[in-house]
Amino acid sequence: MKALARIYIALIIFFLYAPVAVMIVFSFNSSSSVWVFEGFSLDWYTGLVSDTLMLNALEHTLIIAVMSAVISTVLGTAAAVGITAIRNKFSKKAIMSVTQIPMMNADIVTGISLMLLFIFIGKIIGLKESLGFFTVLIAHITFNLPYVILSVLPKLRQTNSNLREAALDLGCNPVQAFFKVIMPSISTGIITGFIMAFTLSLDDFVISYFTCGHYQTLPIIIYSMTKKSVKPDAYALSTIIFVAVFVLLILYNMIQTKNEKRKMPVRQV
Repeated sequence: MKALARIYIALIIFFLYAPVAVMIVFSFNSSSSVWVFEGFSLDWYTGLVSDTLMLNALEHTLIIAVMSAVISTVLGTAAAVGITAIRNKFSKKAIMSVTQIPMMNADIVTGISLMLLFIFIGKIIGLKESLGFFTVLIAHITFNLPYVILSVLPKLRQTNSNLREAALDLGCNPVQAFFKVIMPSISTGIITGFIMAFTLSLDDFVISYFTCGHYQTLPIIIYSMTKKSVKPDAYALSTIIFVAVFVLLILYNMIQTKNEKRKMPVRQV
């Protein structure tokens, strides 16, 4: 049984990462062929410097990803604190059900509904172009919020409820009690929610496609290339993004492991 389990896990890892490995290998190919590796070269990486279309799309993507992750993390943490404070079980279940709708809903349904909403509001207030930077940002915040809330809620449940009252008794006001006592204990959940929101925003295509207007992100630019042929410098850029996210996750796991070791009680001999 152990051998079968290991084979099963190995197959899952293979099918998950084999396409990424192929992309990384061919990003160093000296030719534009996606079938034959003719030789090692960094031409596609150096060529990114002169590809203004790709770089502009990357800039748009990073701006949206960072801003949506920061805003959704702040709003999601506040929402999680508010949901935890609700005592009525029916109200709490109803709010949690509404919160999970963007996660369960199909991306194409969310994208089309948000597009119609933004166009409707734009016509009411008399905008010439209803879709653009702010509509993409709002759309990304919308689908990121549930993931942040669900990342912070378990940490809030694990936090001792008496800590806040103790901080208030010692002279803190409610805001100081949150930042000095509650926030450090749920920091891992907040960081997890931020990283998840950032990576989801970085990767999103469907919702961005319906709400972007002329403000195009990297996934949309790459999709437009597939109608003809994807340039190999897209492989190079995708490789850089993959490595950056991979390193970020490793650093986060290292920090989380160190924090867990510090919290472990010291055994007395």
